[in-house]
Amino acid sequence: MTFTEFLLANGDGNLVNYMNTIDKIEPIPEAFFNPLYEKLKMYFVTGGMPESVRAWALERDVELMQQVLSNILGAYERDFAKHPDPKDFPKISLIWKSIPSQLARENKKFIYKAVKEGARAREYEDALQWLCDANLTYKIYRSSAPGLPISAYDDLSAFKLYMTDVGLLRRLSLLAPSAFVEGNRLFVEFKGALSENYVLQALRNQFEAMPRYWTMDNPRYEVDFLIQRENDIFPVEVKSESNVESRSLKKFKEKYGDNVKLRVRFSLNNLRLDNGLLNIPSFLADYADKLIGLALAKSN
Repeated sequence: MTFTEFLLANGDGNLVNYMNTIDKIEPIPEAFFNPLYEKLKMYFVTGGMPESVRAWALERDVELMQQVLSNILGAYERDFAKHPDPKDFPKISLIWKSIPSQLARENKKFIYKAVKEGARAREYEDALQWLCDANLTYKIYRSSAPGLPISAYDDLSAFKLYMTDVGLLRRLSLLAPSAFVEGNRLFVEFKGALSENYVLQALRNQFEAMPRYWTMDNPRYEVDFLIQRENDIFPVEVKSESNVESRSLKKFKEKYGDNVKLRVRFSLNNLRLDNGLLNIPSFLADYADKLIGLALAKSN
């Protein structure tokens, strides 16, 4: 389930109705902003797996919801063992369990040595591909430039690996649901990985091409995602802390100039368009495509 579907399952159709009425880039009133912010934190806890959402929506039982997520993770582990090549089972399991630690680093590029000491790509690439083919993970390649088609600029030697559900990532990471009541801790925990995973899920549902990411070294800049919308490439950053300065988005704009029609930032700040930078509150990630369209229309 997307966050929007979670809200509907949770009996918050009024919030969804409001989001559906947004037709201009202007701040979200507090009466909607604050409850949406709190509901998003709960979505980070439950994720979008139907069984987990149902356990929360019907029972309001955190322990039951935790057990449901544990059961799903256990079922996945058992599925790994059904791999046609038995020798790949432990490799699949090791890659899967390494995802939280991969995403906890400042540079989230996937490193095989973080799976197992001495591990090499050629030994693990089939196992990794199995996870992607099973729709359990998203493999996000580094892009060398914002060109079309976006796949033509892939650096196949560098990628990040995310999970397809933010709740499962939280559970696999052993981050307790109690973080829900601790301000914005869920958003910033382990380098904002939950926030990035959530935004990626939302983008993946709206755009045909899998997002990419972009980096530049000396000094280092990194744009979390590049998305292809029709015949345009847009840089996207995900900010989970109060400091939302977008140095990398600024550098990307400097480097590629007029090719960058709009920069996009997801954060806990309100909806606004400022000097070609669209700030989208994270709880509106499911509406990114629509909001980008509105921002482009406003800019022209």
